[in-house]
Parts: sequence; C-alpha cells; structure tokens
Amino acid sequence: MRSFRTVLAFALFGIALGGCGDTAVGPGVAEEPGPAQIVESWTSCATEAPRAGAVLSVPNTPTPTPTVAEPKIGRIDPAFTPVAAVTCGREIRPGANGGQEQTATERRAEKIAPLLAALRLPDEQTDGEIACTADMVIPPWLALLDDRGRWLRPYLPTNACGRPRAEVTDALAGLPWTTVDTRTVGEVESPAAEAAGCAQRWADMVWVETSNGRPGPPAPAPSATAGPLRLCVYEVPASQQGGGKPAGDFVYGGPLPAERQAGLLRGLANRRAVADCRTPASRFAVLRPLDGGAGPDRYVELDGCRRFLIAPPTGGAQLGQGDEALAALLGPL
Repeated sequence: MRSFRTVLAFALFGIALGGCGDTAVGPGVAEEPGPAQIVESWTSCATEAPRAGAVLSVPNTPTPTPTVAEPKIGRIDPAFTPVAAVTCGREIRPGANGGQEQTATERRAEKIAPLLAALRLPDEQTDGEIACTADMVIPPWLALLDDRGRWLRPYLPTNACGRPRAEVTDALAGLPWTTVDTRTVGEVESPAAEAAGCAQRWADMVWVETSNGRPGPPAPAPSATAGPLRLCVYEVPASQQGGGKPAGDFVYGGPLPAERQAGLLRGLANRRAVADCRTPASRFAVLRPLDGGAGPDRYVELDGCRRFLIAPPTGGAQLGQGDEALAALLGPL
C-alpha cells in the first residue's frame, strides 16, 4: 500500500505517462526567470485558480469553468516574506453513489522552511547529453502567501531534464498540508457506467476507420463459439458528430443476454455490401469480451449508416453493413 506521502506526491504533481523509454536530451541553458508578480489579496483556489489541475476531460460538465488571468510566475522577491503555501489541484475520487468524480482541492501548509529553501535553488545544468524518461510531469499550481495576505506564484527550479528538482518534489510531499476546501467539479464515471463495466466515454471507431479509408472488405463470419460479450452503448453529442474522432458518452450497457448474442453474431456474419453513406451516427454500440480477455472489439452504428466494424487485437479491422434488426438487438438491457 502506498504511504500517504507517496499518494500526496501524486496529488501534487500530475504525471502523464508518455512512455517508459529513455530519451537523450542535450544541454540547454534557460533564461533565468525574473521576479514573480505579487498580488495584493488571496481569496481561494475557486477564485484565483479555477482551472488548476484540469488536465482531464470531464463529460457532461454542466457549466464551463471561467478563465482567470494568472499572475506571472517567477523567483521570490527578497522583499516578500512567505509564511504559508497553498496548492490548488484536482483529483479523481469515488462518487458518493458509485462511479467516480473529479474534485477540486485547496490545501495549505504553514511550516514551509524546507520548501522555501528548495525554491531558492538554481536550475540544474549539464555539460553533455543525458538520458531523460518520456514521462510528462505536470507541476502543481502553487502559491506563497505573506502575513499581509498577499501572494505570488513561485518558479519551481528544474533538473537537467526540465522537471522540478527532486528537492522541490520532496519538500512539497513532506509538508504538513491541511485540506482547506474540496468541491466536486464534474463526473468522470457515472454509477451506471461503473455498474455496467463500461468506460464513461468511447470513440466511434466505425467513423474513425471509414473516415481514414482503412477497413478491409466485409468481415468473415465470427466464431459461433465466441465467449460472453459486454455491451456498452454511447451517444455522440451533435458537436462531436462528423469530427475526426467522435467521442460518445455512456448511455446503457452490461452483459449481453445469450439469446441476443446469438442473434447478434448471426447479424455480424452477413456479407452485404457496405452502403455508400456519410451520415454520422448519434449512437453506437461497443461489444467486448465480458471477462476482459483477448478477442475482437465489435462496433455497431445504431443509426446513421448502420455499419459495423470488427477489430481484432492483432489489427486488420473489417467493415460490414448492419440494419435495423441488428440495432434492435442492441437496445436497452
């Protein structure tokens, strides 16, 4: 089990894994940042940094988050004496009734001497090429406050790979943070999607593949002994329909009943010519092995052109033509 310190480090620093391989990076000398802009009065993360940590797409967010002009990040002015630190960010947490929700958090710490020492370090330099991993580390939204309530955004000294120095990371993770505010900003996974075993969002791969001209001829008859399948149905917002990779939001799903599956596999075995059609679907179904094992993903447009796509894990997706009867087998469970 992770320690609290490790969990907090992940909460403070967003880490998007772009690959685990090493990448050679040459030396570079960045221009020394100037002093940070001092703002007269701190209010809250909700006011000063409403978008802090918003690197995840949250479907069905009811209202857009306002954009706020943020002060210039820079070195701590010697005339500014910090007495507290505040971090603003977002986390994914279990919802009260199931599923997952994205929450915005505000944390505060007042014993910040180790952090101030780390923030005053210079950037690390290198005289030659070094090996840097391809992971992308997203620095935290950090503010320092003085005893007059003024605040600034401090520059985070970097290592030779351009990421926050280890001393900064360790200092942030080691501070005695107190959670000041937590608020829900959107649903990441609905309780219904979680109960169905489906992702909250999925791409309409029939449209993606046909738009790029990649599918082969109509798919061969699928195996009559295919294992149990899970059905997940998604609705594509009008703003996404016809785009490069339309994303749908979960509507319904769950284990596909055996009698429906038998009819579905017969429908996917047809050899009809694919219609010459460019009408985007507003709903599509995804069928995957119920146990999560290996097997082709099956996509079916429930309206529009009513095509289907069979995509084996080894590649070589093949396109077929469905109909209303096939779509009817994929209605609500």
